[in-house]
Amino acid sequence: MRDLLAGGDRRSQAQSHLVLSRVRGRPERIAELVELTRDEDWLVAMRSLDLVEKLAHEDPASIEPHKAVFIGELADSDKWEIRLQIVRALPLFRWRGAERRRAIEILERDVDYPQLFVRAWALDSLATFADTTPALRATLLKTLRAFERSGKKSLQARARHIRARLRSKPS
Repeated sequence: MRDLLAGGDRRSQAQSHLVLSRVRGRPERIAELVELTRDEDWLVAMRSLDLVEKLAHEDPASIEPHKAVFIGELADSDKWEIRLQIVRALPLFRWRGAERRRAIEILERDVDYPQLFVRAWALDSLATFADTTPALRATLLKTLRAFERSGKKSLQARARHIRARLRSKPS
């Protein structure tokens, strides 16, 4: 699998589609893929994490045994592409105790990350956590207001999307 994920540049997916087809529905191969998120080549690690995130969106239960990868050291990466995958995946799982606190800490931190995609998705995921953690509501609303006043169209659009979701939820 590693050879299929190596090479190219940060915009390339290498042969990720082949790895994905080999891993889907095979729990023993998922563990191998998760191990590649620790690869010394950050592109291999990023592509592996991207595939783990894709699998988590398709079937969170298949990734549940490996979900700690999303709150581990990769969450502190200096690469925005990795942080984006982290913040998008966090609400897909049930987190408890210290792991839940870590997941929320990552999202609260990354709503201020310099890269706009990371910021927008961090707030989106934080809004999902706020559904079950009322203490996050004040932080969420404050950050929504900041996004709306930011002057950045992508942040404003994400804030509108989140507010519409909030309005559509029963009280």
